[in-house]
Amino acid sequence: MSVLMVNERYDFNSLKELLDASDGNLASHLKALEKEEYITVHKSFLGRKPNTNYEASAKGKHAFKQHLDALEQIIKNQKI
Repeated sequence: MSVLMVNERYDFNSLKELLDASDGNLASHLKALEKEEYITVHKSFLGRKPNTNYEASAKGKHAFKQHLDALEQIIKNQKI
């Protein structure tokens, strides 16, 4: 999700390479994000090859920001 927060769109193969993930593992995670409506999927063709791009939705961006805020609160409340 963090990749999609700092990039407008990212395609499947680029995500797979960046994250060093298997096809199945990445597909499972993307499907879960899509189910929660955290990402939007854009399917097209480049020539004759299918190309799937992913984009963080407004709901996904909001949820990710809340997640980061919660992590920040945990860090601030840690006692050394």
